[in-house]
Amino acid sequence: MRYRTLDPKLIIETAERLESRVAERFPKAGLRGVAGELVSLSRDLAKAAKALEEPIWWLRGVIAAAFIAGVLVFLFVGTILPLDRISGNDDALQSVQGIEASINTCILAVLGLLALIRTEERIKRKKVFRQLHGLRSLIHVIDMHQLTKDPAALSASFKPTSHSPARITNAADLARYLDYCSEMLSITGKIAALFAQSVNDDVVIDGVNDIENLSSNLSRKIWQKITLIERHPAEQPVPAPARARQAAPLPPRAPKR
Repeated sequence: MRYRTLDPKLIIETAERLESRVAERFPKAGLRGVAGELVSLSRDLAKAAKALEEPIWWLRGVIAAAFIAGVLVFLFVGTILPLDRISGNDDALQSVQGIEASINTCILAVLGLLALIRTEERIKRKKVFRQLHGLRSLIHVIDMHQLTKDPAALSASFKPTSHSPARITNAADLARYLDYCSEMLSITGKIAALFAQSVNDDVVIDGVNDIENLSSNLSRKIWQKITLIERHPAEQPVPAPARARQAAPLPPRAPKR
């Protein structure tokens, strides 16, 4: 079962290792702070997903108490079926009405019990979407950090303006920066999958799929940039123009006879 479920500890360790890599290569970049926030968020969401695996015992106690109370009401108040009126021929209509009222009461009781049972799913669903909202915001923050990392800045003909942001002019560093952003987006998708693993609910699974699709689409856009960097030709130093060779002096002409 080790490779059939996601291990929150391994996801957190991957996020911590990524933060260390970003800190070593880009110690002054804002991406380092984003990586640290990803580590903190992965720890918090892993705990939240683990907590959602446990049932809500107080709610189940309320459901059990409501069910027992309903049964006692039917037994002691006599709303289930007026048996003492069925035997009389003159009271046939009243007996039919009593049976119909009893059936309606049972149907309403079952519907009420099902509503109470589904209350636990709704509570957990609300908690999941509250956590996914913060994860979605972090995904957009990661996308903002890679937004200005344009491979066009590597071209010799690129001319920045006075309002241009700081650019990474080294191809290897730019590719590594974008690769770190792509890894962060992948980790966010795995964190979201922890909730689908903890809560078996169709609405929660759809929400987790939306998070994974968002991170995958942004990661695909980043890899398009990385592909452009790999296709960009390396800048070759322009050789200095060779000095023109001095023409050899012509031999003197022979005097005319």
